[in-house]
Amino acid sequence: MAFRYGEYHDGPDPLAPPYDVRSALDEMGDAILSGSTPVHALRDLLKRGLPGAQDRRGLDDMLREVRRRRRDLRERGRLDGTLERARALLDKAIGQERAELFPDPSDDARLREAGLDALPEDTASAIQELSTYDWRSAAARQTFEELRDLLRREVLDSQFKGLRDALANPDPQAMERIRQMMSDLNDLLDKDARGEHTQADFDDFMSKHGDLFPEKPRNLDELVDILARRAAATQRMLASMTPRQREELSNLINQTLDQAGLSDQMRRLGEALYARRPDLAWNAPERLTGEEPLAMGDAVTALEELADLTQLETALRQDYPGARLDDIDEAAVRRALGRSAVDDLEALKRIERELEEQGYLLRRRGKLELTPKAVRRLGETALRRVFSTLDAGRRGDHDQHDAGSAGELTGSSRPWRFGDEQPLDVVRTLVNGVRSGGVALGDRVGVRLSVDDFEVAETERRSAAAVCLLVDLSYSMALRGTWAAAKQTALALQALVASKFPQDAVQIIGFSNYARVLQPDELAGLDWDMVQGTNLHHALLIAGRHLDRHPDFEPVVLVVTDGEPTAHLMRNGRSAFEWPPSHETLELTLAEVDKMTRRRATINVFMLAADDRLKEFVDEVARRNGGRVFSPSAERLGEYVVSDFLRLRRAR
Repeated sequence: MAFRYGEYHDGPDPLAPPYDVRSALDEMGDAILSGSTPVHALRDLLKRGLPGAQDRRGLDDMLREVRRRRRDLRERGRLDGTLERARALLDKAIGQERAELFPDPSDDARLREAGLDALPEDTASAIQELSTYDWRSAAARQTFEELRDLLRREVLDSQFKGLRDALANPDPQAMERIRQMMSDLNDLLDKDARGEHTQADFDDFMSKHGDLFPEKPRNLDELVDILARRAAATQRMLASMTPRQREELSNLINQTLDQAGLSDQMRRLGEALYARRPDLAWNAPERLTGEEPLAMGDAVTALEELADLTQLETALRQDYPGARLDDIDEAAVRRALGRSAVDDLEALKRIERELEEQGYLLRRRGKLELTPKAVRRLGETALRRVFSTLDAGRRGDHDQHDAGSAGELTGSSRPWRFGDEQPLDVVRTLVNGVRSGGVALGDRVGVRLSVDDFEVAETERRSAAAVCLLVDLSYSMALRGTWAAAKQTALALQALVASKFPQDAVQIIGFSNYARVLQPDELAGLDWDMVQGTNLHHALLIAGRHLDRHPDFEPVVLVVTDGEPTAHLMRNGRSAFEWPPSHETLELTLAEVDKMTRRRATINVFMLAADDRLKEFVDEVARRNGGRVFSPSAERLGEYVVSDFLRLRRAR
């Protein structure tokens, strides 16, 4: 077999690598960390477009282009061009006839002139009366025939796009062929209504009449959609005219169809199309503001495109309940914006699917949620951003994509256990496979390994730390705009410990009126609590239990807050709130600080506000505990927390 290779033209490159959804998730990350839901963050991303090498347009770019196209169409011209042209030809024919009659002194000439004077003002009625008039002037007769040909072409073109060109120089059989086409089309629709239609019937119809349909529909549904949209545009054109214009043009259309012997067939077709597509705006008026008069076919085409653009604009806005990208008609996008926009739309549709298929988003009970994999990715991104602001060249502060074990290799090995992250000892693993009889002979020689054969290289034991990050969840964090920075910092610290200090035990604790342990999976979607109270007392209690569970670990306690304690936990387990802070709240909170000091846990506090009460409180914490106080801006919070943690780990 012979093969020919060439450039691929119809659509995106099928060999192009898939879109990197990690970049899309990073783009969503800022919105999610600021409190947006994954659904809203994804919708915002799709509106902006997909960044990166492929640089796909977003819904907002398409929407702007659609609105520009609508504005241009409305300014294209007027709808009464055919009426104006028909009146001009009618006046021309009458003038030519009068010029022929004027020199004739006979009574017949005067009688004819009187008949011309008595013609009705309505163009359609005048044409109807002149259809049986015996023209004296050959030029007038030719002009009148030109008028009738114009109306025939325009009326048919308003129903079937392209017939105007087919009838520009009609042969004697042209109209008969159109009558046969309409009869076959109506028979095809009737057969489909009875449930008897097949694709073979449609193919046979297209083999006979396909050249009359430049859109080249592939099946009956596509043909019905094409014809129904055009028929609805014709009705909208009539609805957009003044009552007098509407009456004149309707009479002209009916008269022309009667003379062509197509009235019954056109009525049958119109009823069938309306029954199949009642959802189209059949009688909604549209306003065109241009000065150039448009022929009927051109006016219908403009209104058809306007209807497409109006519907497309609604779908692209995605601002109605249950909106989905699948609501956007790709055929309408192709007609309005071209093939490249279809490719951009397909890329946008694919991104949500890829995020789910690659394990970043999970659809649960109709809602999109971040998976642990997505949370890890957001943490890694947050950590990279933090490291990008730190001084270059500092040890441990740069990305390391080939990171190995936690400590230096000792030269010995041990059997692999589930969860081990130490590097495999390949030589000992293969030797174990050979010793256990795992040599395969035959066409291929190799070693068959079992789980028991694997060994890992032992490493030196590093000191482990029990890390507690206490994050303020109170309403004031959102009011001051520091909430997103606090979440990003927590994710960055979680990612840092997981990647570079896997032996550490980290616990994130959020506190408002109560405190609670935050799991890594819920960090990204976490929102601030719209309640009163900053219960640092409860948070320190929980942190103390975490440190007590790891007595051999070095204790690290970091506190991120924007206000002094205003709540404490009572003996009955309930939260007591009071502002300004009560003496009991401060006393109980400082008592927990003293307990942390006895545990040898240094408490470093990161203040996100310059409140005098907060300064006074944290200074007392530092005096009692020996920790340090930082006052970073929200933008540099992650840098401060991560730097301080790394300093403590290096010191340990």
